[in-house]
Amino acid sequence: MIKKLQNNDIKISSQIHSVFQLSYAIEAELLGANDFPPLKRPLESYLESDNEFYGYLENNELAGVIEVERTDKHIDINSLVVKPKFFRRGIGKKLMEFTFNRFDSELFIVETGVKNKPATELYKKLGFKEMKQWNTDFGIRKILFEKRINN
Repeated sequence: MIKKLQNNDIKISSQIHSVFQLSYAIEAELLGANDFPPLKRPLESYLESDNEFYGYLENNELAGVIEVERTDKHIDINSLVVKPKFFRRGIGKKLMEFTFNRFDSELFIVETGVKNKPATELYKKLGFKEMKQWNTDFGIRKILFEKRINN
């Protein structure tokens, strides 16, 4: 089941933060990153965020979260994380498909580390096209994807 998460509730925000930490620890390993900024994101940034958070719940446990930012021109998928014990169950795909259906937009964008093969493969399967790659100040090569929806 996917539902909107009330990130301004401390209990919910703590659960979101926990899933992000567990998932990003694995991503940092995949990327070979010693300094990974998403792992430094404080609880307060979830509590105070204007972004929308949607959670995938399995047996009342928060198994995955997608963080969405609406702009005038597109939907920016800021984060897509799955708790490691729920990997390889299609939760990321379900959260992405939910987002395509939930938001009326012609353009969706997402970025990740080039070496994050599970994420890059998922985005390509879902019809995203690579737009550019670049090196970050913290030593990770990133990739930007776009998906256009023709309404």
